[in-house]
Amino acid sequence: MRTTPLTSALAGRGKAAAAVAAAAAVLAGAGTASAAALTSAPAPHHAPALAVGHTAPAMAAGRTGATALAARPGTGLLATPDTATLNPAAQHPTPAQHAAPIRVTHGSNAAPAPAPARPAPAPAAAPAPAPPATPYQVYDSVTPTQIPAGARIATYADGGYAAGPAAVAGRSHVTWIDTNASDPRAAALDVEPGDATPSQAATWTWQKLHNAAGDLAIIYTMRSDWPATQAAIATLPAAMQHQVRWWIADPTGVPHIVPGASATQWYWGQNYDISTAAPGSGL
Repeated sequence: MRTTPLTSALAGRGKAAAAVAAAAAVLAGAGTASAAALTSAPAPHHAPALAVGHTAPAMAAGRTGATALAARPGTGLLATPDTATLNPAAQHPTPAQHAAPIRVTHGSNAAPAPAPARPAPAPAAAPAPAPPATPYQVYDSVTPTQIPAGARIATYADGGYAAGPAAVAGRSHVTWIDTNASDPRAAALDVEPGDATPSQAATWTWQKLHNAAGDLAIIYTMRSDWPATQAAIATLPAAMQHQVRWWIADPTGVPHIVPGASATQWYWGQNYDISTAAPGSGL
């Protein structure tokens, strides 16, 4: 009695299973038709991805491992012949990034490196004042500070009236006078009573000129002592004699130059004396 109901129950379950199988077959057929329709008909442009999303579950439910439609890896879209219509981004590709041009420099065409800046040239030394082209005045004194500013001066390098450097500070041209023939580095020698003698003048001139061929030897003397001094200088070599310049005292109070002399002291004053010198006199 219990066997019949069990058999009937089993038969009922069999029918139900058959109905389920039939429904699955129908759905499978529908899924195949849908896939064929999607494959043969072009998808409209800019089709929203949402429509595909709805279609995919239905197809997946109809067929397991369907071959007509498959999801594209990493996109969530179904692979179709016209993928661009399902993926709007495919219609608008990202513009290619243009790399900055590479500048190639060839050895032969390379621009030369700029030359290092040259240092500025050192300022040129101020030229020495040119000697006067016409006769000029020279002031001499035992107290150089008494001589007018700007004048060419002569003063003593040794003896009882020697002047120090401070006494001629700021003077542009100074002639140093040796009074006793002890300093051949001086420019002039004072030959008169109480100072150097005519014979000493010759010795002093030789000492001054034998190591300085281009130098001059200025000899100051009075007109009365001049002949004796000339005789002493005449004992020297001719080349040295040509380098001697005569500075003759002739205090007339009137500017002049004694013939044969290069300069003449024509004024004797309380604070200074004045001479007129010719160009090339060395004063």
